[in-house]
Amino acid sequence: MVGYGTGNTKISLNTSYGWSKATNRMKFLNTPQYVELLTEAYLNEGYTLEDVAADLNDFSENEADWKNSAVDTNWEDLAFVNGGVQTLNLNASGGAEKTQFFLSTGYNKTDGIVRGNNLERYSFRANVDHNASEKLQIGMASSISKTLIARLANDNQFANPLQATAQQPFIRPYLDNGMPNSNTLYYNFLNQVSNAYNETTIWRTIANLYAQYQIIPSLSFSSEVGYDLNIQTAETFDGHLTQSQSVGGYAVANSVENEKYTLNNYFNYLTSINDDIELEAIGGISFEDDRRKQQSVEGQGFPSDDLRTVDSAAEIVGGGSSRSQFTFLSYFGRANLNILNKYLFKASLRYDGSSRFGKDEQFGLFPAISGAWIMSDEDFLKDSELLSLLKIRASWGVTGNAGIGNFASRSLISGASYNGRPALQPTQLGDPSLKWETTNQYDLGLDFGIVKNRISGQIDVYNKTTTDLILAEPIPSTSGYTTLTRNVGQLKNTGIEFVLDTKNFVGEMFTWSSSFNISYNKNEVTSLPGGEIVSGQNIVSEGETLASFYMVEYAGADPANGDALFVSNVLKADGTRDKTLTNNYNSAARVIIGSPFPDVLVGFTNNLNYKDFDLSFTFQGQYGASIYNGAGRYQSSNGDFFDNQTIDQLNRWQKPGDITNVPQARFLGGNGTQHSSRYLQKADFIRLRNLTFGYTLPNDFSKSINIDKLRIYFTGVNLLTFTEYTGYDPESTYDVYADSNINVGTAFYSAPSSKTYTVGINLQF
Repeated sequence: MVGYGTGNTKISLNTSYGWSKATNRMKFLNTPQYVELLTEAYLNEGYTLEDVAADLNDFSENEADWKNSAVDTNWEDLAFVNGGVQTLNLNASGGAEKTQFFLSTGYNKTDGIVRGNNLERYSFRANVDHNASEKLQIGMASSISKTLIARLANDNQFANPLQATAQQPFIRPYLDNGMPNSNTLYYNFLNQVSNAYNETTIWRTIANLYAQYQIIPSLSFSSEVGYDLNIQTAETFDGHLTQSQSVGGYAVANSVENEKYTLNNYFNYLTSINDDIELEAIGGISFEDDRRKQQSVEGQGFPSDDLRTVDSAAEIVGGGSSRSQFTFLSYFGRANLNILNKYLFKASLRYDGSSRFGKDEQFGLFPAISGAWIMSDEDFLKDSELLSLLKIRASWGVTGNAGIGNFASRSLISGASYNGRPALQPTQLGDPSLKWETTNQYDLGLDFGIVKNRISGQIDVYNKTTTDLILAEPIPSTSGYTTLTRNVGQLKNTGIEFVLDTKNFVGEMFTWSSSFNISYNKNEVTSLPGGEIVSGQNIVSEGETLASFYMVEYAGADPANGDALFVSNVLKADGTRDKTLTNNYNSAARVIIGSPFPDVLVGFTNNLNYKDFDLSFTFQGQYGASIYNGAGRYQSSNGDFFDNQTIDQLNRWQKPGDITNVPQARFLGGNGTQHSSRYLQKADFIRLRNLTFGYTLPNDFSKSINIDKLRIYFTGVNLLTFTEYTGYDPESTYDVYADSNINVGTAFYSAPSSKTYTVGINLQF
């Protein structure tokens, strides 16, 4: 049973309001700089000034817009907006000796930092626990929430506001009549703001019931039933002025319903032997049934932009529905043995089955065992004034991964139309031998405390070996498919984690404590029988980090002529690579050149209290990861096309002897714009993740106004970021490949995190 306290009902209220903006902005060329660079790029490729003027005039309302800088639009200013966040949470808890309750309701409204992105959520939660008798306890936990999400587009659509940074700075975003200008280099996303919508409504209902019966003092039986319903309805509409103007407007209505049923039944045995030994054993069964169904319909041709639902469309042009299901069955047991509160042992065994795997491979056996010795309680250490805690831990266990598609092991077909007649078409190539991905993990740990735990911490080292690694392996498109989900190899992770907690100052009026943590992880593919897997700019290769970056190595600009240079890296007969430079991209070999995963993660938290004031702040950081900027080929391409450029492209090569990383500007010349490490950057950073400063009013004053506690506070999130990464954010990457475990670490006009300032108040009655 979860206790919420008995007696008087306790009520707490937390409300806050905040402001947010982008953690980082990039710098792009203004109109004079853009014209200068583009003109130079034209002339370097043999074009004339007349050619430049003719092309720029095609995009501008009049020549003065670009020639005299009459228009200088910062499209980034239009993409970003000042965001905000409002929260309200009201909780009530209490009860009597036999029955306790907890009620909570919440509201959140978040206006994003990217134009057109907003979220609003309402939630309610109720928990009740009741002692029906001396032996029977029953209870429930339920919640319901409604979330409304509005957005414009994802990373890889021209309607994405951040892709507007590619627009030329001399283009007017709006016409004189206030309507978005459609005579732009790329689609003007402002049309999506005024003439379209993309809204998703999510209803989530969760209900869990439990009953626990004490059969005898040492043995109990528990049963838990759970239900989780998630309904998402998405509606999109593009009006006559959007990119769907050629079809008279376009709309999609999509609905997804996901139901999950869970059932857990288990016995719990707890006994003591001679007051020195405590034994606990648990055994039971768990079942999960997850069902998903989806329907969608598409229509085009609308008589008015005021009629935005599919039923107003002149023509239904698409639609479909699908159903999916998976089940999970587990038999489990675990035991805990405590001897003299010094020798601690745990063991567990799971036999898990998933319908997602091949017919003969659905079940896996996953054992685990661990032990700990509290040495500081031994006679030879318990009187130590220096050492207050010394605990040694060791464990071994096997876990399984079933995070794949519901029918990944099966070859699938679907209905289709062939010359207007019903037909079948293959949609997925399956592997009937697909089985659990398993991880064997060994851990060794040490917990310590010094000087009455004024200094304490943990040290852990681990070795994880993952076998039957599950990857979506690319296959030749001539097969009719693009990928095949298979068990393809073995992966090893080794690392160390260290935590140090200190009580720096302990006094009646002032206290100060700190917590520092750092972890190191090395990831290596140790076996890949089927050979290397290459997908986009990533590779899975034996002896290397999973999903390593794989591309041609960039070497800057040739000081003699401004050509982009690349390292040859062709494999020589002696097994080494040719490190000579070439200006022929096609003659250079791709090499492994970085990892999308950090080697080191670090965090540092401080908590300070002085009288009724409190201050806490946390720094977090990472080292060793890289990000490939997929947009760099367009926004940092030394004037290769009409796209506006980042400010660093002004450092291009211009005359013999120039030493620079930016090649000569050549319009449509492809001078260094290919996929290469030119657009690969380290994503190391240190960030002030959170800072909170609060003041709690004195108790005497609070009680005089019938309040148990009143606290006001300020919180800042992502206030400072220290990094050499020149993109928007070292933590922001492309969202289109979210389901891929190979195509990772790429950014493409990806939005940065938000910097948020919040003020709030906590009340307790």
